Amino acid sequence: MNEFMGYARANGEFGIRNHLLIIPTVICANQVCSRIMQLVPETVAIPHQHGCSQIGADKDRTFETLAGTGRNPNVGAVLIVSLGCEVVNPYELADAIRSTGKRVEVIDIQEAGGSVKAIQKGAELAKELRRELDAMSKVPVPFSELRIGVKCGGSDATSGMASNPALGAASDVLIERGGTVVISETTEIIGAEHVLAARCATPEVAGQLYAYVERFEKEVARMGADMRGGNPSPGNIAGGLTTIEEKSLGCISKCGTSPLMGAFEYAEPIPGKGLYFMDSPGNDIECVSGMAASGVHLVCFTTGRGTPTGAAVVPVVKITGNKVMFERMQDNMDVDVSDILDGTAGVREAGQRIWQEIAEVADGKLTKAEILGHQEFSINRIGPSL
Repeated sequence: MNEFMGYARANGEFGIRNHLLIIPTVICANQVCSRIMQLVPETVAIPHQHGCSQIGADKDRTFETLAGTGRNPNVGAVLIVSLGCEVVNPYELADAIRSTGKRVEVIDIQEAGGSVKAIQKGAELAKELRRELDAMSKVPVPFSELRIGVKCGGSDATSGMASNPALGAASDVLIERGGTVVISETTEIIGAEHVLAARCATPEVAGQLYAYVERFEKEVARMGADMRGGNPSPGNIAGGLTTIEEKSLGCISKCGTSPLMGAFEYAEPIPGKGLYFMDSPGNDIECVSGMAASGVHLVCFTTGRGTPTGAAVVPVVKITGNKVMFERMQDNMDVDVSDILDGTAGVREAGQRIWQEIAEVADGKLTKAEILGHQEFSINRIGPSL
């Protein structure tokens, strides 16, 4: 399989899905967006708690995450729903997304005359936009255009021993084909940052990586905690991980062996091709939402404990090395690589299995999370509400 079928975008990018995205600029518009999504099939809304009482970097982060999600190549068109008095300017947001060449419409709840009228107007616009997207045809796309995020959550001992190394082997396959891999979770490279830094393409990239770790540790210290004192998750500990260093060494194995070409801030556009690091928390939904805003097409998510969540605009492939959990949670898991642990498969062989799943999902196969309707979305915030 040398290419997949995707949707050509006006800016030269390609999507593996063709979503009509409904964006609330503020929490006050969430219900209107959700009702429009319920009324118009094949639409995706991203309710969130932000957009009001934010200033400075926090306001900018909310804006950039919403804009980046709208710019994601899996999104074909966007409907923005504004209340009319929030800090996120809906027209500036629309312009930021229109830079990709896709159609963006804006409605204002206060101008429309309230929630009911806004829902009616929004549903009419959504139906029109959806008809336009449904008329689009797929085109062949080389795998060099594919960008994936790699994430781990709900980890246990099998994550570092099986699923993460196998995902690393699949990551190497994509990069060898000219594609892009994004690893994140600053909290989960702590204790192993020197190992990842040794793979950085330049001293400047290594310096940026260390700076992200230092910045996060200062924030943790400010709260009177210590990330290096032990694993932060009770589930991780119950699954056999005893220290943050243990989890971090397993975490970094999922991005393979390629040089780290660069590091960038949460939700910023991916700077180029190859392997990159995005600064983010380990929180599953905030991390995946940030990677989607940066422009990945799909996320490969390893889990040993069993994490069911998906994402709003990108497919999430669930991978596990825990056979007992795989059999118990087959509704949620996509790939089982537990045969690494019983000696019937090697890491590269299991990595090829993950790569095959990536290729099929890029070509249109639905993940379990998509089938179940998991469309989780959350924005990482920096400061307090005012």
